[in-house]
Amino acid sequence: MEGADRERTEAGFKVRTPVDEARRILRETVEGTGDGDSDVPCGTETVDVDRADGRVLAAPVASARDVPHYRRAAMDGYAVRAADTFGASDRSPEVLRITEPAGGFDGDEHATADRIDPGTAARVHTGSALPEGADAVVMIERVTEVDSVGELEVEDAVAEGENVAPVGEDIEEGQHLYEAGHRLRPSDLGLLRSAGYGRVAVAQQPKVGVIPTGEELVDGDPDPGEVVETNGLTVSRLAQRWGARATYRDVVTDDPESLRVAIQRDLTKDVVVTTGGSSVGERDLLPEVIDELGEVVVHGVGLKPGHPVCLGVVQDTPVLALPGYPVACIVNAVQFLRPVLRWLEGTTPDPHPTTRARLERKIPSEPGTRTFARVQLEARDERDGDDHSEPGYAAIPTRASGSGVLSSVALADGWVVVDDDREGIPAGETVNVEDWEPNG
Repeated sequence: MEGADRERTEAGFKVRTPVDEARRILRETVEGTGDGDSDVPCGTETVDVDRADGRVLAAPVASARDVPHYRRAAMDGYAVRAADTFGASDRSPEVLRITEPAGGFDGDEHATADRIDPGTAARVHTGSALPEGADAVVMIERVTEVDSVGELEVEDAVAEGENVAPVGEDIEEGQHLYEAGHRLRPSDLGLLRSAGYGRVAVAQQPKVGVIPTGEELVDGDPDPGEVVETNGLTVSRLAQRWGARATYRDVVTDDPESLRVAIQRDLTKDVVVTTGGSSVGERDLLPEVIDELGEVVVHGVGLKPGHPVCLGVVQDTPVLALPGYPVACIVNAVQFLRPVLRWLEGTTPDPHPTTRARLERKIPSEPGTRTFARVQLEARDERDGDDHSEPGYAAIPTRASGSGVLSSVALADGWVVVDDDREGIPAGETVNVEDWEPNG
């Protein structure tokens, strides 16, 4: 080991980059990737609208047509000329002749006439095209059909346009619908299809290579000294939940050449993630390997658990070396991988959903370190009367809080973030509990 490496290994992290500064540096790294021809670093593609749920629009979208594209009945009833109903009432109905479709109903009770003349009416159903000549609809409840003579007694006067959905009432042709960067929801897909889109341009899903490292890791039942591999599985599934296409690789042992080959293999991805081997011990080889292949931009971050994270870039591909302790790995994946995936799509991370709660026990923290304290939520029954300013939940810090205790996060309801400038949070304070694990 050379002198500089030995000094770093023996001394540990002398400087820890603040979380926000580390993210800023990482974002600059990500924004320097891509082909330069698009605002979306990971590229764009065109997909069928019915397969675009959760995808991010690559360009603004305007409606390709009016919706509805024809005048339609907004009620079941009869299409009329409004002028023919003036003065109609229960006591003095206006009598109109019922016009049938040109070919008759022919067993189709929803058929309607193509046009009406003065003094006539045509049966329509909600959504039916309004016959030519009609400008209003009388609701079915306000008419009486005289079948024997084919006449209609109209008991309610209607104004022009009443009970009629005009062309473009919902959306007008050319109307702006969405900005680039909008993440599509199921309701958006319906609107896009209505607006004339069968396919739409979206950001490609970022491709992620997830490489678990460590000679002690096994997939099956562990012997003494062995550990079941969980970090790669967790991170790859989180990446997929965040909209990426993740490749979960086999475990790579703590050997410089093996690590180099594994990273180089996945440089075709948009981002490479490793788990384990990111600190400053003798077996923590990834920072040196990343620096040999490219550049380490951050090593050691002021967060707990998980400060020994290493962020780098190799051949324009961001490489995130996450710590091997499971909770530290998850915290860093949320704090760094999730933003990277959003930046690659050309968007920014949405805030996590939060729940207001009263902290039941003190959370300690060091100034200069952003702490992520896992908590469980319990509904509170002792709120005074209708005082809804008091939170409805209690936040109880988990007893087991070490960065290697996976159950402390898997069985928690979220975490409380203690900002860098605070020395912990006292019991009784109202806090926001972040749910970091929902979809997206």
